[in-house]
Amino acid sequence: MTELKNDRLLRALARQPVDVTPVWMMRQAGRYLPEYRATRERAGDFMGLCGNPDLACEVTLQPLERYPLDGAILFSDILTIPDAMGLGLYFEPGEGPKFRKPVRTEADINALDVVDPDADLPYVLDAVKTIRRELGGRVPLIGFSGSPWTLATYMIEGGSSRDFRIAKQMMYDRPELMHQLLDTLAQSVIGYLNGQIRAGAQVIQIFDTWGGALSHAAYEEFSLRYLQQIVSGLIREHEGRQVPVILFTKGGGQWLERMADTGADALGLDWTTDIGQARRRVGDRVALQGNMDPTILYARPDRIRAEVADILASYGTGPGHVFNLGHGITPEVDPEHAGAFIRAVHELSAQYHESSKHREG
Repeated sequence: MTELKNDRLLRALARQPVDVTPVWMMRQAGRYLPEYRATRERAGDFMGLCGNPDLACEVTLQPLERYPLDGAILFSDILTIPDAMGLGLYFEPGEGPKFRKPVRTEADINALDVVDPDADLPYVLDAVKTIRRELGGRVPLIGFSGSPWTLATYMIEGGSSRDFRIAKQMMYDRPELMHQLLDTLAQSVIGYLNGQIRAGAQVIQIFDTWGGALSHAAYEEFSLRYLQQIVSGLIREHEGRQVPVILFTKGGGQWLERMADTGADALGLDWTTDIGQARRRVGDRVALQGNMDPTILYARPDRIRAEVADILASYGTGPGHVFNLGHGITPEVDPEHAGAFIRAVHELSAQYHESSKHREG
């Protein structure tokens, strides 16, 4: 096991003292970087990039060559599981992901098998192994999956949706059918994430991107229930270290206490929730990750720095904060602005960890 040279992220997720607040960005390997666009062009298309472990490793490491980030996140896609189920994933330029065979009927759902990551998604596990080797202990590697509810919406709708009409109709009219689909997905996610952990992922994040589209009762029944199932089924210690789990429900700020009940180590916040209020609500039960509005990266660097300062001040002193955007970085962002953001987090956060330095010393 390679010793980690920078374990700030793991320490913060365990609510242990750090010297500065760790920072990484959702979609930090992405289209805003010219080097990423060049590699993707060599790969031919997005899925060609995801399916090539060496190229997936290359783009995973690209942002770390530019910025002093505290974590690397596996380059992949949340829709690898439904793709492995044979639904025919493809990407339409300007329209996002689509499935050639959406899941709409009882027969469609009965035909789905739980995904075996070793047999069905070996390219992802190979990418994890390759990235972990090439990182050489620089920073921890984050693995991830989509949540069952979020995956189900894409599978039923056949792609992205504004109102989730078809998925919600199934949820309300045929709840037993939706639960069958969600349970198959939850079992698949557990196996997939445990496969990533065995391959070398040191942190796990579950992206419940569309959980916030549900009512309170529906979130409990059709999203949170399966997040709990996954957290309970994950390997939580590997290679002599704890493997922290981050739950991120976009639009889920009203459910933080219930999310903390799952036993996750950290909760991701989008930008609609004040991080100081979130900290007061969950106390020291979980770490918090977030939560700058990604569009602030279009603003001037001094405005970005001011926003970082406000979020740090809202969280306050002590450990348990991982700085991130409230959702993924967008393609049109100037890479220099991303660099200004990351520098600001490290430079401005030290003052909130002074007592931690004294204790460590």
